[in-house]
Amino acid sequence: MTWRAALLLGAGALTLPAWPAPFVGVAAMTGLVLLLVALDWSLAAPLHALTATRTGDRAVRLGGTATVTLHLANTSARTLRAQVRDAWVPSAGARPDVPPRRLLLVEPRGTATLPVRLTPSRRGDRPAVALTVRSFGPLRLAFRQRAGRPDTPPWALRVLPRFDSRRHLPEKLARLRIIDGIQVTRGRGQGTEFDTLREYVVGDDVRSIDWRASARRSDVLVRTWRPERDRRLVCVLDTGRTSAVRVGDQPRLDTAIDAALLLTALAARAGDRVDLLAADAVIRARVTGSGRPALLSRLVDGVAPLHPALVETDFELIAGEVLRRERQRSLVVLFTALEAGALGEGLLPVLPRLAARHKVVIAATHDPVLTGLTVAPPTGPEDAYAAAAAWRALAERDRVRAALARHGVTVVDAPADRLAPTVADTYLRLKSLGQL
Repeated sequence: MTWRAALLLGAGALTLPAWPAPFVGVAAMTGLVLLLVALDWSLAAPLHALTATRTGDRAVRLGGTATVTLHLANTSARTLRAQVRDAWVPSAGARPDVPPRRLLLVEPRGTATLPVRLTPSRRGDRPAVALTVRSFGPLRLAFRQRAGRPDTPPWALRVLPRFDSRRHLPEKLARLRIIDGIQVTRGRGQGTEFDTLREYVVGDDVRSIDWRASARRSDVLVRTWRPERDRRLVCVLDTGRTSAVRVGDQPRLDTAIDAALLLTALAARAGDRVDLLAADAVIRARVTGSGRPALLSRLVDGVAPLHPALVETDFELIAGEVLRRERQRSLVVLFTALEAGALGEGLLPVLPRLAARHKVVIAATHDPVLTGLTVAPPTGPEDAYAAAAAWRALAERDRVRAALARHGVTVVDAPADRLAPTVADTYLRLKSLGQL
């Protein structure tokens, strides 16, 4: 029963003084209103004859807007007068074009479309959770209602990472072309592949002279080299508790994902094979490097639903998985935090096995707040204690960095907004030196 029925019953109560017997008047008015309510309910379009389907976008980048359309088909012989509430999870940012309180009219055997614009505020899968349809009678005194998950047509919008660091990709690709010798010259370094012979010019490294070829040609010839291609790169995302820390305006995991995407796009252009592994206490995601043209899109889709888990990361599990899957020597880039407790107890014991077979790079972000606490002049005891804690945290990071360096690990420690290009620069430097 709706507010209209209650209003009708209240209006009938005003006529009670005209009745010789008030009790009889109340019973008569109530019976009349209930009769009208029952009649109106029976004339409302039945909801079992209503079918709901969806069409629209399946994926959108974080910060973008997607449109998902709800289609309601009235298969009954009665006109549907309905209020529709299409509920999504709050982080989906749903804004329906038709307000839920507006009455929707659908003719018999007709259909209605209800677009919903979604502007998500979080990565991952944002599902539709409940569809509520309230069918009114012609007098709008009563309604039938159907609500709940079983009657909700399933739909989930996958929200992909922003990939803000792609603005650095043209610059890194230009450097890659230089390293490959397309624009300027060939590089020389341990592990590189022989390319061609050319005449010696002043300034060339005398160690690159090919004396046998020079003797045959009666001229001084030098060897040119090119970086090796078809190398293997493994990006490892730490999704444990340290990845939930917010550095700047986003979690550390989102910064790592952005850097991994830039590194993947660059390595794929360089002709290298890229694999991705995300883990904490268990393996959360695996993306293999087969099918390079679609590698980046598959990687973006694979990391989209990742979220930090409030557990300690099992670095022994990660090391064992990398050693089991990667038989050839690879560049392993581990995106984690330079935290003394987590790395000292978890990573350092297994690092010698990993570094013996692969080239390891640790990529981490540092919090500028800590540096700010060490340079800000203290104004009270609280500031002095905060500065001392910041100095201690920075000293622990330095000790962890030194311990990793003793195992031959390259450490990239950069602010959140510079992590992606710094990791890409490290990859290009190692590639130019033939150390992948």
